[in-house]
Amino acid sequence: MTTVREGEQVPEGRQVTGEPDELYERLKAFEGRAAATAGTGKDPVNEPMIRHWCEAMGDTNPAYSGPEAIAPPTMLQAWTMGGLSGHTDRSAAYEELFGLLDGAGYTSVVATDCEQEYLRPLRPGDRITFDAVIESVSERKTTRLGTGYFVTTRMDVRADGVRAGTHRFRILKYTPAAPKRSEPKGSESRRTGPERAARGEGRSLRPRPVINRDNAGFWQGVAEHRLLIQRCGDCATLRFPWLPGCNACGCQEWDTVEASGEGTVFSHVVMHHPPFPAFGADGAGGPYAVALIELAEGVRMVSNVIGVPYDKVRTGMPVRLEFLRTDPDLELPVFRGGEG
Repeated sequence: MTTVREGEQVPEGRQVTGEPDELYERLKAFEGRAAATAGTGKDPVNEPMIRHWCEAMGDTNPAYSGPEAIAPPTMLQAWTMGGLSGHTDRSAAYEELFGLLDGAGYTSVVATDCEQEYLRPLRPGDRITFDAVIESVSERKTTRLGTGYFVTTRMDVRADGVRAGTHRFRILKYTPAAPKRSEPKGSESRRTGPERAARGEGRSLRPRPVINRDNAGFWQGVAEHRLLIQRCGDCATLRFPWLPGCNACGCQEWDTVEASGEGTVFSHVVMHHPPFPAFGADGAGGPYAVALIELAEGVRMVSNVIGVPYDKVRTGMPVRLEFLRTDPDLELPVFRGGEG
């Protein structure tokens, strides 16, 4: 499930006005009812999961290893997840609420936001239990994705019976918006080539990045053809992607440094299928190379490698930053491959 912040990629939207919303009155009655009761984590807090999480996140904080290790606070939800076998502790009220939404045609879902509060550290061996409540259901809203309702659940997490944190999770249950009506037949053919290019016609468009309060400065830099890296205001550690706090020391003060644009291919994959024309430099749709680029400054980022055949991209290949305009509304940092 793709997660975005409500109010940004999937904005909270505008309230639908007009006829009374009888469904909303029925949905509203579920507020305050249990979504899960006496849930139990499938595994206690454990060192292997902490290690895998830290490796995936690139988090080297010494607090998360050794005999006095604690779990990264942001793992709070991980200890409650159902895994591939799913949850067996959801309440009848929760199932009824989503049954009402599905039955009314609001069958699509996207995660929009989550909030966490940490009350005590979690340590290996802690046994996790939790309860969840349906905290709120919004009035019917219209967003770019479609029309639906925002549903927020609150989970209270306990470790060995002691409250350890709170996790709020918000989703949008919606009916997808109808595709825009096409222009009158023949109107497209009357445009010149430059006019069609300016409108992004005749080719697929790349998905839009999720821009939020934590990374807006990065995308502003891209718009100015500058690749900006965060620098901790306390220990001066560089970090990418952008985060609200430092992985090394936890400081929330930071400034930026501009990357030189030099880098090397640290690792890469070649995308063969399915073809997606928007990702081919020539519009053909691939195959194309996607690489983890190690910048000269020491941080890494994922981007496309252009300028060389996909089967010639190699680990260690030097690359140079460029900015690629994919359509009138989107410009992205990419890296041109070279041999020296």
